[in-house]
Amino acid sequence: MATDVNGLKVLELKIPPVVLVLIAAAGMWSVSALFPTLSFDVPGVVWLSSSIALLGVLVAILGVLAFRTAGTTVDPRVPDQSESLVVSGVYRHSRNPMYLGFLLVLVGWALFLGSVLSMLFLAAFVSYMNRFQIIPEERFMGEKFGESYLRYSREVRRWL
Repeated sequence: MATDVNGLKVLELKIPPVVLVLIAAAGMWSVSALFPTLSFDVPGVVWLSSSIALLGVLVAILGVLAFRTAGTTVDPRVPDQSESLVVSGVYRHSRNPMYLGFLLVLVGWALFLGSVLSMLFLAAFVSYMNRFQIIPEERFMGEKFGESYLRYSREVRRWL
């Protein structure tokens, strides 16, 4: 739940999402190194994994640019600084394109590693982000932007 700190609303998540991506990537690498027998091969893995990861970077950048253009904060830890509800550009397809981009980078990394166990980190990342970042953000956005946000959330999916 959002709490007040120095007059600002802050969310439960105290760790920046990009740090969570790095933690997940390190965990994925660790399990792939510890359990090499649980691996798989994908033809053209470098091209495929790089393409997916680059797509993720592009999606995340488009999300950041849309926020910057709207003059609102990209820092998800302080939603009180949100100045406007962004529903255009990449936000017409995903309510969370920055997080979707991070997930695609992790998907590319998992494919590159070729580790079955590393795939578990993808589900863990989505679950953690939903619980500790997205749901509290959505609650706050509903409070701040009311019916406009509720309508938007009915029309556009959370991830994709």
